[in-house]
Amino acid sequence: MKSKWYKPANLFLAAGAAFSGAAWAVNDLPGGPSVRQLNLPVGVTKIAEEQHSLHNWMLILCTVIFIAVFAVMFYSIWKHRKSVGHKAANFHESVVVEVIWTVVPFIIVILMALPATKILVAQKDTTNADLTIKVTGYQWKWGYDYIKGEGEGLGFISTLLPEHRAFSNAGAKGNVPDNYLFEVDNPLVVPVDRKIRIITTASDVIHAFAVPQFGIKQDAIPGFVRDTWFRAEKVGDYYGQCQELCGKEHAYMPIHVKVVSAAEYATWVDTKRKEAAAKQDDPNKVWTLPDILARGEKVYAANCAACHQANGKGAGPIKALDASAIVLDADHAKQIDVILQGRNNGAMPSWKHLSDTDIAAVASFTKNAWSNKTGQLVQPAEVLAERKKLQ
Repeated sequence: MKSKWYKPANLFLAAGAAFSGAAWAVNDLPGGPSVRQLNLPVGVTKIAEEQHSLHNWMLILCTVIFIAVFAVMFYSIWKHRKSVGHKAANFHESVVVEVIWTVVPFIIVILMALPATKILVAQKDTTNADLTIKVTGYQWKWGYDYIKGEGEGLGFISTLLPEHRAFSNAGAKGNVPDNYLFEVDNPLVVPVDRKIRIITTASDVIHAFAVPQFGIKQDAIPGFVRDTWFRAEKVGDYYGQCQELCGKEHAYMPIHVKVVSAAEYATWVDTKRKEAAAKQDDPNKVWTLPDILARGEKVYAANCAACHQANGKGAGPIKALDASAIVLDADHAKQIDVILQGRNNGAMPSWKHLSDTDIAAVASFTKNAWSNKTGQLVQPAEVLAERKKLQ
């Protein structure tokens, strides 16, 4: 018979193993979090460095004030205790004391406010940017659109690599990679020593775009546009995460920013433009079922499986696509409309940013995957027609 202490003891041992570090062989991630990190990172931007210095200076000041105030308190209590014959003084007020405890805190507040205000104002100065990028938060991925500067017109979705999600679903057993839950398929690429303006918004719920090494954190709010900026002074890979609780997959929407030289950035832009041109599908192209299913499987894995699951069964409030009436319906417009517009106030986000071919492919895939062996084929032209109706 197991003791009543069996479960608590197991929990205690598990916690001990976790904190001991013996169970995990994780190293510091350059440009990301460090093992047992306590302080802010120094960062690779002037703003981040100033934030780090301000934080340390404030901490020292607060510590000095704490020690001074409590030293006086404890000294007074001990020196004037009743047991050695002291009696409490009886007085109503002291002008000197009141002036001191008004003037001194005022001076302290000014000393703290001046440098903090200087940094805060600098953080919001997004003028004269070399490159402007719109960052859109989705449940649960990031969309990047280069809207001004070199690379203007480029846009893509950045998603956590499926291998990391699978590793997490398996309980993260074994050796955890140093970039665990940080590696994405399409990192945000920017040139070094250039002022990058980041415009944030969201398509569903509130997210927050944050990269500690750059000293930036800006909420991404549906229906609103906010902005921030950074100028990275060192090439490398830098990591962040959504810092606003945005749903059950909140831990799976990392930010990976790759800072490269000007020459490397120009090459990357040229490559991305060629890739974008190659992916420009003709919406009037007529696809065969095997070809569109192969494409639809990839689109589903990258965009839909996180919520609806790889088996199409859904989870909790997420509806199943396997045996779904809308998916099985021969009227393709019903499913296309859901994909384009979303449902339930953003619980099912809009996927209108996907191409007509990708939407047709994923619709065709769901109509023929699992037990949905309908044989139905959705063509891109159908998506284009439905998209025009909604404009």
